[in-house]
Amino acid sequence: MAPCASPAKAFEGQPQDKAEAIATLQRVTELGINFIDTAESYGPHVSEELIREALAPYADNLLIATKGGLTRGGPDNWGQDGRPEKLIADAKGSLKRLGVEQHKLWQLHRIDTKVPANEQFDAVKSLLDQGIIAHAGLSEVSVADIKAAQKVFPVATVQNLYNLASRQSEDVLDYCEAQNIGFIPWYPLAAGDLAREGSVLDKIAKAKGAAPSQIALAWVLKRSPVMLPIPGTGKVKHLDENTQAAAIELTAEEFDTLSKAAR
Repeated sequence: MAPCASPAKAFEGQPQDKAEAIATLQRVTELGINFIDTAESYGPHVSEELIREALAPYADNLLIATKGGLTRGGPDNWGQDGRPEKLIADAKGSLKRLGVEQHKLWQLHRIDTKVPANEQFDAVKSLLDQGIIAHAGLSEVSVADIKAAQKVFPVATVQNLYNLASRQSEDVLDYCEAQNIGFIPWYPLAAGDLAREGSVLDKIAKAKGAAPSQIALAWVLKRSPVMLPIPGTGKVKHLDENTQAAAIELTAEEFDTLSKAAR
């Protein structure tokens, strides 16, 4: 689960309630969650620093994944910088901020369209070869992008926008499942118009005594065995609610009904 909220504005500067953010991160391990996703551009740097403050020294089974390759010029001002020297500097800087000797998983946040993709892939391979990262992933990519990267280094994970209402990455998910690549859907709680009063999603949620967002997350979890959703939050209450979605069992009929309604 990611420690930051999903909206882009939440990725700027310090959290409004730092104590609550720290408590949320600490609650992560209490709940038995062993995967946290972040990025050096969140803050920038703030998210990684908060994770270290809240959780270091880390439990052996905790996997903290971070990303590099995006820049921040202010609220909602995102840029791409895939120059090899920048990617390597991002990864090394994240090591210091997180307080780790090696990244268990480091992801290319975006393939920079201004830099040849192979140069960026070569930089990722060099991070693997140097032992700076143990596994490498990609973010917001197509199947063709994954195949191109696989010619240079093993792709361990792919992180794309994906939820019940936004399913444009179905082919990417199918490819990841076939290749046994972990698929990390960001913004997995969204359900769009399906969350309206009286909708199929709303009816199933009420029947199960759950929130529509929990049902949407339960659907994502049931969609594929390679799914690693990262519902972001900065509040303990929301973290607990998100975690409870893992215990919700959708029947095959409920899953199919939601899938058809989303289309």
